[in-house]
Amino acid sequence: MGSLSREVDEWTQEPNLHPKRRPIPAAQRGVAASSSSEQFKTKISKHKPQARRWHPYISAESANRTGSTLKKAVEHLSNPNTISLGGGIPLSDFFPIDEISLRPHSLNNIETREKTSSQTTLHATKHDIADETSVYDLSVALNYCPGYGSAQFMRWIIEHTEIVHDPPYADWQCSMTIGNTSAFDMCLRMLTEPGDCILADKYTYSSSVETAMPLGVKFIGVDMDREGMLPDSLDEILEKWNPAKHNNARKPSVLYAIPTGQNPTGTTQSLQRRKAIYGVAQKHDLIILEDDPYYFLQMDEYGSTASEIQSPVEFLKRLVPSYLRLDIDGRVMRMDSFSKVVSPGARLGWITASAQLIERYKSHSDVSTQSPSGLSQLVFFKLLDEHWGHEGYTRWLMHLRKQYTMRRDFILSACERYLPRQIVSWEPANAGMFQWLKVDWEQHPNAKDKTADLVEEEIWLESISAGALVGRGSWFRSSKDVPSNEVFYRTTFAAAPLPKIEEAIKRFERGLRPDWQGYCYA
Repeated sequence: MGSLSREVDEWTQEPNLHPKRRPIPAAQRGVAASSSSEQFKTKISKHKPQARRWHPYISAESANRTGSTLKKAVEHLSNPNTISLGGGIPLSDFFPIDEISLRPHSLNNIETREKTSSQTTLHATKHDIADETSVYDLSVALNYCPGYGSAQFMRWIIEHTEIVHDPPYADWQCSMTIGNTSAFDMCLRMLTEPGDCILADKYTYSSSVETAMPLGVKFIGVDMDREGMLPDSLDEILEKWNPAKHNNARKPSVLYAIPTGQNPTGTTQSLQRRKAIYGVAQKHDLIILEDDPYYFLQMDEYGSTASEIQSPVEFLKRLVPSYLRLDIDGRVMRMDSFSKVVSPGARLGWITASAQLIERYKSHSDVSTQSPSGLSQLVFFKLLDEHWGHEGYTRWLMHLRKQYTMRRDFILSACERYLPRQIVSWEPANAGMFQWLKVDWEQHPNAKDKTADLVEEEIWLESISAGALVGRGSWFRSSKDVPSNEVFYRTTFAAAPLPKIEEAIKRFERGLRPDWQGYCYA
């Protein structure tokens, strides 16, 4: 186990948004062509250590996966003289889509949203590779693809990962996914057995808990503060782990973390907090599943007077380093997604981890989800690789940051105007899409005759009657079997136009009013 001794200056070096690209050989432009993450890395990593080996952590299910025999056979097609009658790969003549056209946002007028007659239109046909107008076309995108994705778009993902995270060990790799929920499901199957427990924030993404439940895997909640998970609480749970108190479950070896704009609480871990939690993970030999779809939606503190970010380089340097960037052991499996920054319907993301863990992941994806949609990959390739490039994509992320900051400020202003501060409190979110509200239910006039869960349900139903739907805090509890004495609600500033956000907060206030009418509405 290494020592986490890198200085902050190393993490804030000037990112190179125009790396010298590795070419995509002709043999890897065809249908179902195999490729490797290593071939697209632009930085020399010989000075970096190798990741730790994680064989003892691999589940029996994952260890028994051999991958797809048919996909392995396709590797022989790298020889252009080979004629394949061995795979069910149809000719593109039988695809009824001959061409697609895309009209992307113009980054020149992104803030004013003015439409111009000179907007770029991106095209793709079945013959672009043959015509040498592109390295990726519909004949390839509409066909089968390796589970880890096309070589053409994988190159962009590898470059992006180097620019933003630059993992400090040599043998990291990436594999595309169909989103973080699916990636998390596969990671659970790789690293846990029925009866195991995994650790997470006290309140966490409900779908992750619900993904683990049918697998016989139980979440254990770790206490939180305004920066998220508390390292001391995490350490204490592991130090005092008693299998007898957890249905004879072995000591957890997996930590699930949403470190940026945490869902549902909106908390973001500082660099110091991440380093402390990583230190606990080293001490107890945990693998960290870093679920980070909101990473680029980091904002300034609410009410601060920080100067506006002027350049893509400055934007990237201001981001809190990820766990992947701190990971000197290869113990982090980072899940990235385009869902929150481009499109959730595309079902496109990627996972980064050590070569050993990615190999196990690929063996699973090749015989289950297979690759993400070829159309999604082609659309994103056209937009991010051929059109915007890394600098253009970063400018788009800067735009999103500005928009979500404005929306965060707007919902907080509405909360300050309409919600009774005697009973409702909040910590301003500084990343993501969610604002977490706490209700001091013990001040309820009939608190002695009620429970927290009952008050939570009553307020929620009244809010629905008033025309506002918010998320109940109990939905997001990690430890479902541990009684709670708190009442929270998750609101989002991403899902509605600003006037409707304000109206929804007013309606939520009306949901509070019946029970507290005589207390704070006198």
